[in-house]
Amino acid sequence: MNHTSYIEISKSAYKKNIQFLRSEVGENTIISAVVKGNAYGHGIENIVPIAEGGGIRHFSAFSADEALRVYNASKKKSEIMVMGMLQNADLEELINKGISFFVFEFDRLEEAVSTAKRLQVKAKIHVEVETGFHRTGFEWEDREKLFKVLHANQEHLTLSGLCTHYAGAESVSNYVRVRGQIKKYLAYKDWLIEKGLTFEKFHTACSAATFSYPETIMDMVRIGIASYGFWPTQETYMYKFKTLPENNKNPLRRLINWKSSVMSLKEVKMGEFIGYGSSYMAPRDMRIALIPIGYSHGFSRLLSNQGKVLISGKIVSVVGTVTMNSIAVDITDLNGVKKGDEVVLIGKQRKNEITVASFGESIQQVNYELLTRLPLDIPRKVIA
Repeated sequence: MNHTSYIEISKSAYKKNIQFLRSEVGENTIISAVVKGNAYGHGIENIVPIAEGGGIRHFSAFSADEALRVYNASKKKSEIMVMGMLQNADLEELINKGISFFVFEFDRLEEAVSTAKRLQVKAKIHVEVETGFHRTGFEWEDREKLFKVLHANQEHLTLSGLCTHYAGAESVSNYVRVRGQIKKYLAYKDWLIEKGLTFEKFHTACSAATFSYPETIMDMVRIGIASYGFWPTQETYMYKFKTLPENNKNPLRRLINWKSSVMSLKEVKMGEFIGYGSSYMAPRDMRIALIPIGYSHGFSRLLSNQGKVLISGKIVSVVGTVTMNSIAVDITDLNGVKKGDEVVLIGKQRKNEITVASFGESIQQVNYELLTRLPLDIPRKVIA
């Protein structure tokens, strides 16, 4: 049985994005492809082989379960890093598989040392330091104790990285805060190095920091949203705009196309209400098409009477309330629409396009949220 919609993932678009990012960070900086949130809604199992085909050999996941999905999907023995959630019980499997992970509290660090000793396998850790995000990371006041634990257990630990995360590098309103974080990170880095610790990689930059704060491009950058073809924010794009070549002012290519089809057609008389309640009264005799996607598929109910889709290359409007499994769209001014015709929810059709940004802006939903809320059971198809 066919699904009500499907998502196309463009392999060539991803590779072009990586080429552009490589030109930004240089040949000597590792690009870690961030695949949290099911690879920003694109599907971990789809993105890992595409990324490896484009030369990526490092992946960042949020949690242990995501990291193991990357591990199983990888064909190139790529490095894998867990940035967030793992249970102490996960450490044995991660260490045995050579998967690295952030440590940002003593409980995890001490348990990692204990597990590594028992397995007689070094734990690959990235030490996250607190610089002003106030979410995870060792405080400056912890530095003496942190050094003692790391120094005393060097035979059981591989210091894969020293890292932090910026609190809003995508917005100029956070400029002073981010600048302060950079300063604090460098102070922590210098202090640990002076104490004799050696780290394989220093890394702090996400997509936004990579574009807006070039000095944060160190041994590695953790690139998420940009690799999928989206600027972190309009501000980030505006910051980069002048330095982009005249013949390519938008070098990032969206990977995703979300498509469905016309389920049925109906005539509605002027003055009749369409769908649940009375939110939309037909202002004229109308013809509507029913599309079998709704809020259960990630098409927000807030798009009631606001959303747009493409049919026959034309932009048409959602009329009435978005329901759990369907929307109605106004096709009164289109000719020849029939059951089974392609409907584009996000993407291009002929000369028109509905972008993720335009889709989300109408309901104040950021790219990240919209993409990651696309249900896992919508089939993803990799295309050239």
